[in-house]
Amino acid sequence: MERSRTESVSVVIPVHNAGKYLGETVASVMAQTFKDWELLAVNDHSTDSSVSLLQSLQSRAGKLRILECAGKGAACARNTGIKAAKGRFIAFLDADDLWLPEKLSAQLSFMREKDAAFSFTGYEFAGEDGKGTGKCVRVPESISYEEALKNTTIFTSTVMFDREKLSLALMLMPDVPSEDTATWWKILRNGHTACGLDKILTLYRRNPGSLSANKLRAVKKTWNLYRNVEHLGFLKSAGCFTGYAINAIRRRI
Repeated sequence: MERSRTESVSVVIPVHNAGKYLGETVASVMAQTFKDWELLAVNDHSTDSSVSLLQSLQSRAGKLRILECAGKGAACARNTGIKAAKGRFIAFLDADDLWLPEKLSAQLSFMREKDAAFSFTGYEFAGEDGKGTGKCVRVPESISYEEALKNTTIFTSTVMFDREKLSLALMLMPDVPSEDTATWWKILRNGHTACGLDKILTLYRRNPGSLSANKLRAVKKTWNLYRNVEHLGFLKSAGCFTGYAINAIRRRI
């Protein structure tokens, strides 16, 4: 496993036609109280203003690198960023989400305290305007593989990896629907535990007009993960799915 020399953070943002929100997202990285970071914005075949916006932001954020994804999809984009990362830690941020200024500082302190390879935090739902709705998701102190199968509370824009504790093979995301959840399960299945920092440090922007469709897609993707990625039997899958559904409802009421 390659060892990085510093404790800097490589922030990976997959970018696909995200021009509407991208400026605010990058600004939330630039506003971090922890300053030893690099930002890897991976363009995934955008046809809107995303690339030109990133190029204009580069002059203000000298630590912003623009990468191109050879394939298509979020897995390819995130993997491109993971492979190019120079920092010891890798943090993921979706192109429409926002971090609070103390996000990196608080999570790094937490990871050092817990000697964690993999951590995640609480978050707050936000409207299209990027303002918090007051609906927050609390997270457990830790989550194991068996627990994660029934609770998809690990939100991508809150995740941080320590490259000195995880192999590249474990961090790279498979090209499947819900590639992020599949990656968390892969890491946990290989003996790691995810440590949860129950502090709201991220705003998860949701488009109200697409919530119903997103829920249906999420259900199909999760069932596919059980059966075709984790290769769980039908009864085991049904039991995990019941837990998943209950926890998903709890997060939204």
